[in-house]
Amino acid sequence: MNKVYAVGIGPGGAAFMTEAARAALAASDVVCGYTVYVDLVRPLFPQKTFYAAPMMQEIERCRWALGEAEQGKTVAMVCSGDAGVYGMAGLLIQLAEEYECVEIEVVCGVTAAVSGAAVLGAPIGHDFCVISLSDLLTPWDLIEERLRCAARGDFIVCLYNPKSKKRIEHLGRACEILLEEKSPDTVCGWVKHIGRSGQESNIVALSALAGEPVDMFTTVWIGSSKTQVCGGRMVTPRGYENGGKLGCAAKP
Repeated sequence: MNKVYAVGIGPGGAAFMTEAARAALAASDVVCGYTVYVDLVRPLFPQKTFYAAPMMQEIERCRWALGEAEQGKTVAMVCSGDAGVYGMAGLLIQLAEEYECVEIEVVCGVTAAVSGAAVLGAPIGHDFCVISLSDLLTPWDLIEERLRCAARGDFIVCLYNPKSKKRIEHLGRACEILLEEKSPDTVCGWVKHIGRSGQESNIVALSALAGEPVDMFTTVWIGSSKTQVCGGRMVTPRGYENGGKLGCAAKP
């Protein structure tokens, strides 16, 4: 069929996968992607052919998928969350210009900013932004500038890739920058292994966030000045109550 689906599989659990994503995987001859993501869908489609590759081989992986499609196969490139949010959709579209007979279809998925927010309550009920703390492809000084702009605008900030074995100081530095504009009592939350076995979460103040057990499988939310804790859950009011607190605590 000369087609590559860029498929967002959500946070990982089968319950979070959209019907469109399932249909694309079912229609594909080959499923490829980063090893962890391939392993998440393998049990759902055991009859398929799979091709897995480690991190740092994104271009090679996309070229492999496009090459298979050029030979007449239908290929699903799986990504966690949404394929267009820090995923492979953009790279596939860029490289596809070299494969004139191959069609790319992007199949949306549920990104961590949304799926993890549901675990915490309703932290992104108002204006929010998403910033990755990974400086592998983005200079750290640019990440710092984006954090400052988000803090000045009083956005709810969702952080992807907050910490890894090599990037152990990034979250702490991000907290320092946000504290330049945000109160130490700002309500924050994190969720680890969203929708997967071993899921964990916690709600803390911004002043304590840097010391939390966060890793590369964790997504973090830093609230706005309006974010509250209601019944042990993180909520950013939309404004229907005209600014009233409705009995909720402003602090975690």
